[in-house]
Amino acid sequence: MAHRIVSFVMSGGVGSRLWPLSREDNPKQFHDLSGDGSMLAKTVRRLKAWPDNETPIYLIASERHAERVISDISPLGLNGGKPIFEPLGRNTAAAVAIATLQTISAHGKDALVLVVPSDHEISTETQFWETVEAGMPAADSGSIVVFGIKPTHPETGYGYIEVAANGDGAAAVSRFVEKPNIETAQKYLSSGRFYWNAGIFLFRADTMQRALIEFQPEIWETAERAFRTTKVDVSGLYLPQAFYSAVPSTSIDYAVMEHAQDIAMVTASFRWNDLGSWQSLLEASPVDGNGNVVMGDVIAMDCDSSYLRSQGRLLTVIGMKDVAVVATPDAIFVAPVSHSQNVKKVVEQLEKSGRLETKFTASEDRVVVSGSWRKRVEHWLFNETLPLWSDAGVDNVHGGFHEALGFDARPLGKPKRMRTMARQIYAFAVAKERGWTGDADKLIDHGIHFIAKYGRTDRGGWVRTLNSNGSVADPAEDAYDHSCVLLALAHAYRCGHQPALQLAQETFHFIDSHLEDGSLNGFLETPGWNGVRSSNPHMHMLESFLAWYAATGDRVYLRRAARVIDLFRSHFFDQESWTLGEYFDADWLPLPGDKGQWTEPGHHFEWASLLVDFARASGQKDLAAYARKLYSSAVASGLNRATGLAYAAVSRQGMPLDRLSRSWPQCEAIKAAIALDNIGGPDLKPEIEARVARLFRWHIDPAPLGLWVDRIDERGRSLATEVPASIFYHLVTALMQYLDKTEGQVEAFPTASVKADSPVAKQSYG
Repeated sequence: MAHRIVSFVMSGGVGSRLWPLSREDNPKQFHDLSGDGSMLAKTVRRLKAWPDNETPIYLIASERHAERVISDISPLGLNGGKPIFEPLGRNTAAAVAIATLQTISAHGKDALVLVVPSDHEISTETQFWETVEAGMPAADSGSIVVFGIKPTHPETGYGYIEVAANGDGAAAVSRFVEKPNIETAQKYLSSGRFYWNAGIFLFRADTMQRALIEFQPEIWETAERAFRTTKVDVSGLYLPQAFYSAVPSTSIDYAVMEHAQDIAMVTASFRWNDLGSWQSLLEASPVDGNGNVVMGDVIAMDCDSSYLRSQGRLLTVIGMKDVAVVATPDAIFVAPVSHSQNVKKVVEQLEKSGRLETKFTASEDRVVVSGSWRKRVEHWLFNETLPLWSDAGVDNVHGGFHEALGFDARPLGKPKRMRTMARQIYAFAVAKERGWTGDADKLIDHGIHFIAKYGRTDRGGWVRTLNSNGSVADPAEDAYDHSCVLLALAHAYRCGHQPALQLAQETFHFIDSHLEDGSLNGFLETPGWNGVRSSNPHMHMLESFLAWYAATGDRVYLRRAARVIDLFRSHFFDQESWTLGEYFDADWLPLPGDKGQWTEPGHHFEWASLLVDFARASGQKDLAAYARKLYSSAVASGLNRATGLAYAAVSRQGMPLDRLSRSWPQCEAIKAAIALDNIGGPDLKPEIEARVARLFRWHIDPAPLGLWVDRIDERGRSLATEVPASIFYHLVTALMQYLDKTEGQVEAFPTASVKADSPVAKQSYG
């Protein structure tokens, strides 16, 4: 008999049946449901309690939860094992294949492999190991051993195992059956041959290797290829996304257990609960004298046999019996305990409409007073940054605006990009529209004169880059730049600058003549372009078309915008992951490899607010769900949890690809939350305040007056060496929208922001 057991903890699930507590960004296994540590930590402690020998313990978990996994298990130790991180979930068959490969590689083919879930309640460690040891002879002789729980009631939430007969030791398994209806569950209970499937497996490594090769060779081969290129780090083993994504996604039950012949079941002697519903938590938790589980700030009067839990706010319940009431900062779930399994239907409904509450866990200390940042925002905009950029940011020698300033507010003499010149015009126009009393008209004329004099091409388009003196540095006619020019001209026209209309008409004519991609209903990156396609210029085209519709009321611009929306629906947006693709081939199919996985949270936020704008203008109300889904995925998967700031880029599965945090995505997050508030989703006013707070905490307050720190690393340290002017329009637009949103609101309490005259605010980085 093999005397060495290698244990693997499966920790990749979401636990949606415990919503609203368990969510995609904070699954069930990380929660302390009974007051003695997280489910994951309790599982590791149970495995370490084997009295006869130390078992190396490995965790197979999502890479997006790596920090949480490491935090939970670092005080415990893994007896020489390590976490193994999946870049994306490929279900339990892939995880078992990786467990088998790791065991063969590090411990030998004849080692026994014990696979356990991370989120089950097993309160009797001694009986757990006695049950496992009872299955070791069968496993060592080549059987795959499963563990059955003798049912106590007709449960519809569990899978079942049927055995021919069961005495001492292991019994032969006849079949596995899915979760039954109540009538079938009652028959199972009466027969005495059916057991609840505990989801625990014990087998020799070479037994599972042979089974996977026989029944699922593709799973074995692709998993082996991924395992061979695993990255080893002090924190664990990291499976490569490029190879691991090729592993077919299916459960071990479908892949192997339904086909294998030599399967044995050992009846568990331990107390077990999978904590898969609020009813199961009621059954497994300590109760008061009336049979209630009461957790958090709860007052219960005349209640019986109920699960009552609150995180944060006071919950009062009177006269309820056999109910579950669970309150989190942003959601409340109420149902009869016997119906609590149906919470999954609620989650499915929420996901269909793109509700944030399925993916993201709201902070318990959210700011709840709308407008609490008004004074700081007003002061920074009107007394600090607009005065500075209307002076130091203007090139009064050569014309136009400076591309970047140093932290001493001196120009750096960099080439002037057309998009930056246009954005400065736009920002000053928006400032005028929103009440700025500075010399906006002069600044708008100054910018338009410069780009019209130096930036036009012979065909009526716009060059990409000018040297600081106005000579052409890069004559490429870029769609991105043309969208920025159109946006600037629309707002200039709204401010009364009539020449902007003629320039815009000429720009539209150029786009129609040279940047149209009629076959695919989009725009070429530059005239004649046949390389990698990008969704981002199309987003900015949409922005400019909506701006011209708002400026003129002419529906021709709305029809132009609708064409971009069609591309978004058909190619840019991925329904499964709720993500927005960035890079595509000539047929608008996602590129292979990392480029095809690349998504940017900042662009998710931008698209979300633009989709809401288009929905209001066009009446296409279903776009609100798309907007919520984009916002949800960006918040759930695209934020650095240490700072709360959006990463520069993440994969479609939420793995950070570029951990930098720039200032503009934080601005777009503010705009998106403002757009989504009060359109049938959650109350996002606390989110708006929190995002404004983070923008000031990390990007604005550490900089000299009127400037900002654009680049911050994943640990919150500044990487900025200059202040790019291209960010000015993001800041002005987002914060002006915030002032509009909170108009008439009175600041309820002083903000924690750095004061404008503080030493930190006055420091110079020059």
